[in-house]
Amino acid sequence: MPRTYVVTGSASGIGRATADLLAERGHRVIGVDLRDADVNVDLTTEQGRADLVSGVADASDGSIDAIIANAGLATPIAKAAAVNYFGTLATLERLRPLLAGSDAPRAVATASMASLFPPDDALLDAFLAGDEPTALARAAELEAGTPEEANLIYGTSKRALARWIRRNAAGPDWAGAGIPLNAIAPGVVVTPMTEAYTNTEEARAAILEMVPMPLNGIFQPRDVAYLLAWLTGEENAHLCGQVVFIDGGSDAVIRGDSTW
Repeated sequence: MPRTYVVTGSASGIGRATADLLAERGHRVIGVDLRDADVNVDLTTEQGRADLVSGVADASDGSIDAIIANAGLATPIAKAAAVNYFGTLATLERLRPLLAGSDAPRAVATASMASLFPPDDALLDAFLAGDEPTALARAAELEAGTPEEANLIYGTSKRALARWIRRNAAGPDWAGAGIPLNAIAPGVVVTPMTEAYTNTEEARAAILEMVPMPLNGIFQPRDVAYLLAWLTGEENAHLCGQVVFIDGGSDAVIRGDSTW
């Protein structure tokens, strides 16, 4: 049966590939992005987050089946902290009431294998405390620092998101309401945001030194879209609080069996 999906970050990259795949399968997709979407909002702002809810409610007639909270920034700037963590949480939490009328409600967020890298502890603590002003102030400090410091913003935001998923998915608002909540953690995917790392053989070799991907290497957004479609489909009724690494083996290489 056709379902109604909300996909943030729908104008490019993984979001666009996912929206296209779902539409090809006959589903209704409400795309959300800064521009070129059904709902155009800036998720780094409170106004944008409020407009997200009203825009999706209007476009869906008040009922949706799945949330794919995919919007994010991979650039080493303070705004990445706002959208990657607080914008994603706003998407999940504020759109959750619209899932109430679905027979098979589902939700998923896009984290990253970069969540495996060492974080900035001060930024991570601010994220997990839900303190957006402090998080943005710390992210601005990192942005103004060395390139190595600025690069901590992205991985730290994605680690915080993965931990939020783990802490909340089994709780009353999600599992208790019959909503499987999970996340994906992609490796290096060919998108506009990763162009600097994927547009030459030298760049690809360099990024694969940092992000080992022994299974088929760097891949296309469509490959991620298939996973997102399954996680938010009716078939997925029991996966809860999982961060699924679709990374060509990075997690296995970097962490090995340490998680067990």
